[in-house]
Amino acid sequence: MKCELISVGTELLVGDTLNTNVQFLSRELSLLGIRVCFHTTVGDNPQRLEEAVRIAFERSDLIITTGGLGPTQDDLTKEVIAEIFGKKLVQDQKTKDDLMAYFANREFTMTPNNLKQTFIPEGAEILFNPCGTAPGILLREQGRIIIMLPGPPREMTCMFEEAVLPVLQQDHQQLVISRYYNLSDIGESAAEDRLLDLIDTQVNPTIATYAKMGEVLVRITANGHDENEINALLDHYEGIMLSRFEDHIFTFSKASLQETVAELLMTNSITLATAESCSGGLIAAQLTEQPGISKIFGFGLVTYSNEAKMKLLNVSKATLDTYGAVSAETASEMCKNLSALSGARLNVSVTGIAGPDGGSDEKPVGLVYIGICFDDQTEVYRYHFNGDRKVVQQKTANKVFHLIRKTIVDKA
Repeated sequence: MKCELISVGTELLVGDTLNTNVQFLSRELSLLGIRVCFHTTVGDNPQRLEEAVRIAFERSDLIITTGGLGPTQDDLTKEVIAEIFGKKLVQDQKTKDDLMAYFANREFTMTPNNLKQTFIPEGAEILFNPCGTAPGILLREQGRIIIMLPGPPREMTCMFEEAVLPVLQQDHQQLVISRYYNLSDIGESAAEDRLLDLIDTQVNPTIATYAKMGEVLVRITANGHDENEINALLDHYEGIMLSRFEDHIFTFSKASLQETVAELLMTNSITLATAESCSGGLIAAQLTEQPGISKIFGFGLVTYSNEAKMKLLNVSKATLDTYGAVSAETASEMCKNLSALSGARLNVSVTGIAGPDGGSDEKPVGLVYIGICFDDQTEVYRYHFNGDRKVVQQKTANKVFHLIRKTIVDKA
């Protein structure tokens, strides 16, 4: 099956928005054995969009559009495609009811132009959007499939995984099973290097790596017609993953490191407190993004200045004068005194130089000390992170979550 991806939106052409949709879709489709042969980007212009769709229809079996399904006047994707194939736009009552309920449940006033999203080309299948208001549309025409998805990446990704993937798998008439391995404390290039022998010879299963700061998600996907045979193949590869990444795998799912650590803390009822300097509360902020975290996290301080460290954490002036705020001694004292203050079983302290200023030959920008006090036993770790201020802060937070998980696994 040959596929063409058509991205609709002037903001993509002028560079205001990075087109991450095509990267995601290309990877997902290739894992299904669908060849993505063309990427087309077109602005919010009905004539040029019509031309792009007609060209795609002549050369591709599957066409997926992203964007142009919203409520505004420049959202024209389904209107143009309906006109190309002589389809009327008809209002779908269930889509209208869902839309009205969406706004009512959020106590928002729905403007009339939102009803534009409830009109669907006649004969098309509606793809429910669990993450937004604009439904997706699937149209089968002359042996080809045209799928229209919203442009916002969060909505598009959610709809593809929940609504589009099952349709494509069914059309392929084969089973597709994926397993996930989320890694921390290793970079994407290092992870890929350990898998290079498998990647270079991959046919079935296929291996894909997805990196974000502090994490590498490895997905191994196999396809076939017998579920037992597929799982046997994946079991073999799981053995390889465990042998090569045992110390780095923090979850066998797509859950983030922060989500995994929060769940680990809550499952084990381990209370936590934080005292942050250079990270400025980032660790506490990311913890409190997780639902239910109040069960174990009730205490977080941002002691950015020396005065705050002395006043709130009782760090001694002698320690600060002798060793400086960025030191193992200060990190240790912060952590021990936080433990006495919070009563939490696990306490974390962070002090460092996020930059861009404040570094020296002895203490360069990116130098960070992390204290971990668990069951009244304190250890301090020294790191030197590269990058700008935000990168140093995020790397620090990632390392803290990695150390929390390691501490619980090793000692709890």
